[in-house]
Parts: sequence; C-alpha cells; structure tokens
Amino acid sequence: MLLLLGRRLSLSFVHRLTTCCPPSLSSSVLIKLRAITRVPHNTVFVSAARQNTVTMPERRPFVRLPTDVYPVNYGLCLKPDLIDFTFEGKLEAVVEVTQATNQIVMNCADIDIITASFVPQGGEEINATGFNYQNEDEKVTLSFPSSLQKGSGSLKIDFVGELNDKMKGFYRSKYTSTTGEIRYAAVTQFEATDARRAFPCWDEPAIKATFDISLIVPKDRVTLSNMNVIDRKPYPEDENLVEVKFATTPIMSTYLVAFVIGEYDFVESQSSDGITVRVYTPVGKAEQGKFALEVATKTLPFYKDYFNVPYPLPKIDLIAIADFAAGAMENWGLVTYRETALLIDPKNSCSSSRQWVALVVGHELAHQWFGNLVTMEWWTHLWLNEGFASWIEYLCVDHCFPEYDIWTQFVSADYTRALELDALDSSHPIEVNVGHPSEVDEIFDAISYSKGASVIRMLHHYTGDEDFRKGMNAYLLKFQHKNASTEDLWDCLEQASGKPIAAVMSSWTKQMGFPIIEVDQEQVSDDRILKISQKKFCASGPHDGEDCPSWMVPISVCTSEDPKCTKLKVLLDRPDTTITLSGVAPDQWVKINPGTVGFYRIQYSSSMLESLLPGVRDLSLQPVDRLGLQNDLFSLSRAGMISTVEVLKLMEAFVNEPNYTVWSDLSCNLGVLSSLLSHTDFHEEIQEFIRDLFTPIGLELGWDCKPGEGHLDALLRGLVLGKLGKAGHKPTLEEARRRFRDHVEGKQNLPADLRSPVYVTVLKHGDSATLETMLKLHKQADMQEEKNRIERVLGAISAPDLIQKVLSFALSEDVRPQDTVSVIGGVAGSSKQGRKAAWKFVRDNWEELYNRYQAGFLISRLIKVKIKKNKNDYLIIYFFINHSMWFYFLEQLLKM
Repeated sequence: MLLLLGRRLSLSFVHRLTTCCPPSLSSSVLIKLRAITRVPHNTVFVSAARQNTVTMPERRPFVRLPTDVYPVNYGLCLKPDLIDFTFEGKLEAVVEVTQATNQIVMNCADIDIITASFVPQGGEEINATGFNYQNEDEKVTLSFPSSLQKGSGSLKIDFVGELNDKMKGFYRSKYTSTTGEIRYAAVTQFEATDARRAFPCWDEPAIKATFDISLIVPKDRVTLSNMNVIDRKPYPEDENLVEVKFATTPIMSTYLVAFVIGEYDFVESQSSDGITVRVYTPVGKAEQGKFALEVATKTLPFYKDYFNVPYPLPKIDLIAIADFAAGAMENWGLVTYRETALLIDPKNSCSSSRQWVALVVGHELAHQWFGNLVTMEWWTHLWLNEGFASWIEYLCVDHCFPEYDIWTQFVSADYTRALELDALDSSHPIEVNVGHPSEVDEIFDAISYSKGASVIRMLHHYTGDEDFRKGMNAYLLKFQHKNASTEDLWDCLEQASGKPIAAVMSSWTKQMGFPIIEVDQEQVSDDRILKISQKKFCASGPHDGEDCPSWMVPISVCTSEDPKCTKLKVLLDRPDTTITLSGVAPDQWVKINPGTVGFYRIQYSSSMLESLLPGVRDLSLQPVDRLGLQNDLFSLSRAGMISTVEVLKLMEAFVNEPNYTVWSDLSCNLGVLSSLLSHTDFHEEIQEFIRDLFTPIGLELGWDCKPGEGHLDALLRGLVLGKLGKAGHKPTLEEARRRFRDHVEGKQNLPADLRSPVYVTVLKHGDSATLETMLKLHKQADMQEEKNRIERVLGAISAPDLIQKVLSFALSEDVRPQDTVSVIGGVAGSSKQGRKAAWKFVRDNWEELYNRYQAGFLISRLIKVKIKKNKNDYLIIYFFINHSMWFYFLEQLLKM
C-alpha cells in the first residue's frame, strides 16, 4: 500500500489490493463499520447474541444548587485514620444568607453527618432538625426549625467518611515502604465533582470561597495542602498525632482543593521570580524528581511572562501518587501526578518519558492561571480549560526544549487524532451542555482536549501572537478570582485583535465535525487562480445531506518560492470562493494550510497533488506539511473518497524522509492498514511490505546510539526497531533476542530507549518461558515506568493460553488498579484473537471491574475500542462504556 525509501510492494500485491478493494483500501471493513457507527441518538437495537432490546438512556434531570445560601470561607479540619480507612471531619463555614430560608442544600456523597447547626452573626445557635440525603443527586438538605435570616452566619457540621479505594474524593493509596511493608497514604482527587466525598460543600465551580484547612495526622507523615504550613503542633488527645494548619487560600473552586498525607522525599528549588517549587517523590527516589523540578522552575516564569500575570501563591508542590486514576490534576499549589507523569530516572527512563513529563508539567502549571485563577463558570466550558492547557503545554515545552521539535509532534499526537475522531458520526461538538454531574466525565475526551487544543492553535495563528497575548492578559485580569465562559474569552480576544473571533470560533465549537477543503487551480499568465470550496468531511464517506454545515475557515497559502512563508491569508466564510496568487510561475507548487494549522483536511486536484511530490522528495516542504499531506490522503482513501493509487503515488515520494514524527505518523497509518488487512489473505504480504519499508532506515540507524545524536534520533530508533521486530524481520528478531537474553542475565542492561521495542519483539514471537521471564522482570522492577512499559506490551504474546494468563495478570495484585485497563487494552490491540479474548474477559469480570472503578475516570475508558498513538509513542487501546449500546457495537465489530 505505502511506498517509502524506494521499496515497493510486489506488483501482484498492489494489483490485488487495488482490484479487490476499490476505491478504498478498507472498503469491506468500513462498510461494516459505517453500518455500526452511523447510529442516531435513542436508536433501538436488537442483538442476536443477547436477544434483548437496548435503548439509549435519556439525560437525567438536574437542577443546580440554590443560591439563597453561599459560602464565603470554609474552615475545615479532617482527621484521617490510615489503619481503619475512615476520617472524621469538622466544618465551620462562614456563609451568606441572601434570602430567608429554613433549609440549606449542599453537595454530599458517601458522608454521614453527625450534627449540624447554624449560628447567625451576633445570634444564638440553631440546631438542624433533619438531614435529607438525595443520594441520586449527591445532595443533602439541612432542615432548621426556624428561618435563617438574611446576613452572615456560621454553618457548623460534624461528619465522618470513608477513605475509599476508588481513586476519587478522599481516598487511600497503597505503596510499599523501603522496608517492604505495605502502607497507605491519604490523598485527594476532586475534579470534577468529588470534593463532596471529603466534606459537605457547594461543589460547583462557580461557587468559590476561601479555605482554612487543618489536618490531624501521624507525626511521622508528610502533610501537604494547597497553601504553605503556618502552624504545626502536638494533638492533645494522641501523642502520635500532630495538627497541621495551612494558610488561607485565595478564593477558589472546591474541585481544586487538595491534601496529601504520606511518606515522601522531595527536591526543592526556586523559580527566577521567587516561587518555592518542590517535587515530592516516593521515599528514596528524590533523584527522580529533578527533571520535573527543572521543567517547573523554567515553566513558571515562562507563563508569568506570557500572561503578564504573576503566579499568585507563595509555593507550588508537585507530588507523585502511587494510585492515581488520571494522568495529573492541577490542584492550586499542590499538583498531583501519576508516578510515570512526574518521575524520571536518569539511567532508566526513556526519551519519550522525559518528553511526556515535560508536557504534563507544562499542562498542569498552565492551569494555575487558566482554570484556577480564572475558572469556567460551569462544566459546559471544560473544553476551554483543557483545550487551552493542551495547546499551551506545547508552547511551553518548545520554549524549554526546542530540540524536541514538539510542534510537529503536536500534529501527529493531537491534531490528526482529533481529526480522526471528529470525522465519526458519533462525535460531538467541542462545547457540550452539561447538566447532571454524572455527565461531566463523558466530556473528558479527545474532542475536549485534542480538538480543543487544535482549534486554539488555529485561533492563535489567525489572531497573531501579539494580539493573542494581549487578549489573554485582559481576560485573566478582568476575571481573576472569578468565573468566566467561553464567550468572555472571545470578547477579550476580539477587542485585542479587531477580528470577528466570536463568529469564527462559534462555528468550530458549537457544531461537531470539520470541513474538507477542495482545491483546484488554473494558471493565467503569472497568476495562479485557486478555486476553493468546503463541505463536511465524514469518515464514512462524502456528506450526503442537504443541510451541509459550514465553517468560517482561516485559509493560508504558501508556494515553493518560500514554503515557510505564508503568501496569502483569507477567511472562507461561504461554501466556495476563488482567490488569485500573483507572481506564481507555472513550475511552482502551491500548498494550502502551511504548518498544518487549520483544522481541516484538504483534497487537491490531481495536478496540484502531482506538483507537490517534488517538495516531498527534496524535503523543501516542511516536515509538518509532509506529514499533513500524507495523513490527509490516507484518511480520504479510508473514507472511500479517492483511489488507493493516489496514496501510493504520494508515498513513493518519501524516499529521503529523515523526520521522526513523519515516520511515526506513517507507522501509525500502516498499523491501521495492517489491522484492517489482518483478517484477509493480505496479512502476510502487508507484514512483508512493512519489513521492506523499514529495513533501510533501520540499517541506517542501527541498534546503538551514535555520537552527536539527540532526542529525536532516540525516538526514531525505538519506533523503527519496534516496527521491524513486530513484523518478524529476522535480523531484528535475532538481535532483540540476544540483547534481551543479556539483559535478563545481567551481562548488559538494555538502554531505556530500546526496552519497549525489544520487549514487544521477543513477546510477539515468544513462548511461555518468554512470558514468565517478562513477568519476573515486572515483579523485580523498582520503577513504575518500567512496570508500565512491560504491562503495555504483554498483550503481544500470541498463544491463546498465554493471552488468558496476561488477562488474569491484569486483575492481579501485581498491577496497580489504574494500569489494569492498559494491560487488557494491550491484549485487545494485538490481534483478532486478542480482541475476542479481551472482550470476553471484560464481560466475565464486568462486576469486579465496575466495582473497582465505580464512576471514575477509568471506567469511562473501559469499553470503547479505540487505537491511538499517545504522547509516549505507544499503541494503546482505550475502552469505554457509557451504556449497553456498546455491548452491541463490540459484538458486531468482533464478528468482522
């Protein structure tokens, strides 16, 4: 199918492929997929396998908290018990009563209130006479015998709760001490709506207050919260405990409150603007916090300069949590992370892990301004919070590590991923109305993050950096310590730039999907006339509906005269237009969307595409544009909109490609093709093609790092060797086995950048002894990164009995709960047999899996089968279950 480095598939294979599957490479599979994925809301299915009717559920009714009483300050004292896994709490909140009422409605979940009372300012205490829990809505109504009058007062509540094991709210995290003893830390994860599991509160982002937090904890434990410690004294009732009091926070939302009690070491520094920065690590691993510390101390001044707003807290702590469902959480002043998103071992961490840590630190610290200082008014605007941070993390890493070529990687990791998902009929607009809290987790997805980041990147380019920064500064100053909506940001950017920001961006945020830009050209003397039109791009084929949506599309154009310079910019605000480029010779090529910034796909006329091929061959097209060109054509081919031959002609031009990210994207597309053909007679031939394709670059790179090589060379070597190894390239397989044997026997440790490709190669072609050895390495690993590296590749094993062993391992005590999904996903992504086995395993163990994760982040990824390339450059399968429709979906998918 694809042709790089002059290596060709046999003509018979190309002929068979294009003859059997015209005009799309994957038409037979896609026809089935289209039939399954084109599902209108509330469709009723009858599954032959289940013989029951499945109906899409309606959204649950929801009313936000009443505004007759709101908090001004929370005085909160918590006493966790790390043996019985319970906690006691005392809340004394200063509140304002805006109108007379005899009840107070708050959020409360998994908490038992013992007593509650209200003391009006200057008045006598009024005891609550009843607590009415509305468990479905996670609310409690406190009833009082008489009306609470307008004015200030103090709400006092004593309560108890459980330190749960669900990785949400106030929960326990298991770790092993340096002596080998199993111990527990008490930690928090409150976003989106789980502060209510730690204390009764007004758990909505717009109801902000200040917080005075005290924690009664074992005296030998590290104790952290959002602010700095201002007092630490013995607890009079128990000599083994101390009471730790923290400074008053700025006014903030409940989901950003955090506290951690456990055993940790730390490394410390100060940023150039005087902020104390600490990175907390497991005991004995302080060295592994130094890289994140370096990134954080560079990042804080960068954001201060970019936003022209200082960081408002006196300190910031970054801490690695052993059991953590999300990747990281931006709690103000106390950012929590998975260990793999924060810790870097100088000797045993690979290059992709360093890059990942840099991006995650950049993302979470951006939230300290955009999200924490100015907070979304409601979860409907979550996309702006996360999309913005997902964009600016790349800007930050590009500043700190320009050698990463990170913006090209953005196109492969986020931009093309978002295009792929948003082309599905099952996509959704970036901005989704959110009602009931149970709906919030549904929008923590790639549309909010990756598409959000991509349209922010397009907006930044359209606005210009200077005006964008002016608008951002105005927005942060106007709404600091307050809440804002998406439209508030558009207004500030519009005033700064004088451009129709709101009109342009509404077309991208309030409707799902994106356009395909069709381009043709005509030469008239020294002018190039371009005819440009737009229509909705659909992965299932051309949009057939009469009411075709349209977008306000910023269009940029460059030519071969200067591929890095934009020759013309226009705003396409209608279905089609004609533009004229002056002074373009007939032998010059024209490229739409230089930099691959605009969020759309492009379909060139045959003559325009032919003229671009020399720019691919001689590398005069930027790497990001070479990547975008082939990605567009591959997607058009998958959608059945162009012939396979056009893709082959383009791929022939990549004969001299040196760029890691371009190779990575090509590799990902080949993986899709290989998966689609895995059920056909073409499977072995596509493996042969992959071997032919990657052999020259593999020989050029070799196995060992050469003098002068950098970050991207290490990433490319791992990518190429892993691809060759999985495809059964004999020299690669033999060398991988030799190096693996030396590594296991302690003769020569594998460099960190070679471990993933070697592990996956030996497992793919291994037996029970190979799996046993790998599980032994997993048990011996002292570093979570190494454990995760092994967990992600275990699914490559091919024997049915060994696949079952890997699946059983996924639920064992040896795998942290947050990593179980990765192990199961690795099995599901390995083969058709693996998918069937993983699906059966999920069904057979659904009750245990559901009870383990409840309604947290991880359950939201447990059944939607989606292969993607993440920022660590691994293929991961995410699973997602929203409702029983997905059972039907997967049953049909697995029959292919």
